[in-house]
Amino acid sequence: MFEVIIGLEVHVQLNTKSKLFCSCATSFGEKPNTNVCPTCLGLPGALPVLNKEAVHKAIMLGTALKSQINQKSIFNRKNYFYPDLPNGYQISQFEVPVVGLGELVIDFEDGTSKTIGVTRAHLENDAGKNIHAGSVSHVDLNRAGTPLLEIVSEPDMRNAEEAILYLKKLHSIVRYLGISDANMQEGSFRCDVNVSIRPKGDDKLYTRCEIKNMNSFKFIEKAIKYEVNRHIEAWEDGIHDTEIVQETRLFDPDSGETRSMRGKEDAADYRYFPDPDLLPLIITDEMMEKYSKIPELPDEKKERFVKEFGLKEYDASVITASLEMAHYFDEMMKEGISGKNAATWLTVELPGRFKEGVSIENSPVEAKTLATLVKRIEDGTISGKAAKEVLDYLVENDVEVDAVIEKLGLKQVSDDGAILEIIDGILAANEDKVAEYKSGKEKLFGFFVGQTMKASKGSANPAKVNELLKQRLS
Repeated sequence: MFEVIIGLEVHVQLNTKSKLFCSCATSFGEKPNTNVCPTCLGLPGALPVLNKEAVHKAIMLGTALKSQINQKSIFNRKNYFYPDLPNGYQISQFEVPVVGLGELVIDFEDGTSKTIGVTRAHLENDAGKNIHAGSVSHVDLNRAGTPLLEIVSEPDMRNAEEAILYLKKLHSIVRYLGISDANMQEGSFRCDVNVSIRPKGDDKLYTRCEIKNMNSFKFIEKAIKYEVNRHIEAWEDGIHDTEIVQETRLFDPDSGETRSMRGKEDAADYRYFPDPDLLPLIITDEMMEKYSKIPELPDEKKERFVKEFGLKEYDASVITASLEMAHYFDEMMKEGISGKNAATWLTVELPGRFKEGVSIENSPVEAKTLATLVKRIEDGTISGKAAKEVLDYLVENDVEVDAVIEKLGLKQVSDDGAILEIIDGILAANEDKVAEYKSGKEKLFGFFVGQTMKASKGSANPAKVNELLKQRLS
């Protein structure tokens, strides 16, 4: 039996308007090699100047992760050659990062949780991008110099599920803080996955492999499972020491396999030394006080939703996992409706009607509109079944809830006289069943309810139907 050891290095692209050490724009999708200058092109004589907004965002993240924030940190040169790194070195932080030890709590569906250690988070500039087209490769340096926060976890995760929960929680925190759009498709939130295994009960760390530049939760999960199986097979075949080497690997989504990319360097191979062009980064007490005041985070919002609106822990977790859904729910609750009903219609009914490419972010139904629909169920205007018809219509048409109820003729009949008239007709037409019911066959009550609802074409208030039938049959 083996134990899996997983550590993650997450690269978060900060949403500053300019790059980390120059004033070039960080906008995505521009014409290749247009957002560049002598500094991010690595031209002789060009000097870096630190972007203070990136520092502010690092403080916010450190606060969110309950981390030690080093008020004095150092920038280093990390020497290696890639065609998309013009300087021939990356400016990063090695000995003293801006954010030190912290933690992140992940929650499981069964209500348990686990704390994952965060080793550090350091600032660094991103490399450019290689574009491969057949036998020709191009280099786009628009991204070179973009500010990154690299968040390094402790090797505390033991399976793919824990790794994905950690990544999703971190992704959510970054979005709540507003320090990055964390768009995985555009590479604003990507991850290097370090995987190794060891015999159960062993506390030694064995050779790890790093799966590079992952930007999909689904692919990360598949890559981890494949790599774990590869390690286990090597152990069982007795070739672990020769087959499993410290290296960087890539995941092929088509085959579902990882493959070797290059040997993995150790820290000494990068020849780190303090960057002579940058002074130590000093964070003042005033900066600490200002930027450690952060927005309500997912865990705090979840706790508030449970206490304030009576949500179940799991429902609150689902809603707060997405910043947009949490905001949507908050807007719904301003209309004075039940939290439980709001959660059901927000997490089940509304998403169930979304077409491909539609989500809460671009929902055709606004929060106030959905809340009004829930309110009409709660005040007895329509039944839950009728509300589903109304929602079907709202998803396709931008109209008021009450107008749809009127248009579709779904308003519930709650008038005692009108319902009693229907009930009396049903009972008169089924005297034999009335006699059976009164002689003890109480299961027939459901038959009378069903017949009444059918006769009213679903417009009768079910609660009223039950109440008035009991009166008539007693």
